[in-house]
Amino acid sequence: MAGHEIPEPADRKQVADPWSDPQPVGESRPSCDPAFRHGVVVGFDGSTSSERALAYAIGMACRLSSGLIIVHVANRLPTTVWAGCEPPVFVDVPDHRTEVLGLELACADYLAEVPWVLVERGGDICHELEEVGREYSADAIVVGSTHGLVGRLFGSVAGRLARRAQRPVIVIP
Repeated sequence: MAGHEIPEPADRKQVADPWSDPQPVGESRPSCDPAFRHGVVVGFDGSTSSERALAYAIGMACRLSSGLIIVHVANRLPTTVWAGCEPPVFVDVPDHRTEVLGLELACADYLAEVPWVLVERGGDICHELEEVGREYSADAIVVGSTHGLVGRLFGSVAGRLARRAQRPVIVIP
């Protein structure tokens, strides 16, 4: 049937104008895996206190039959911009620690009991843990306590997070 055209349905809605200019889409984080929605977020850096927090979070995720979102926040260091009197700029410092932690976690037998994902972020630890908690609609954020002089002088991550978080924060001693 050469030359025969199929008519368009009368009730068809036009989704986009083919002759309009495409608009740039704002930068956003990739959507999180729905299997981990309402999971348990845990801050992990490989320290002893974060290992205790991880152990508690694993048990909590098992009891809730939910996923575990393990968050490692990479360091960001301020750098001074010398050209002009511009404010400091924060740059991401390559942090191979996340790769090492990911390999250690992948080989860990104790994580076989619960589905988990490792999320790497850069920036302020408190802000990033809360942001991941918001993205995943987490039921709780679990962190280890700080036992050092720096934490006492400047405030611990756990203390700052507990004051500002919009969801329950569990601090493991």
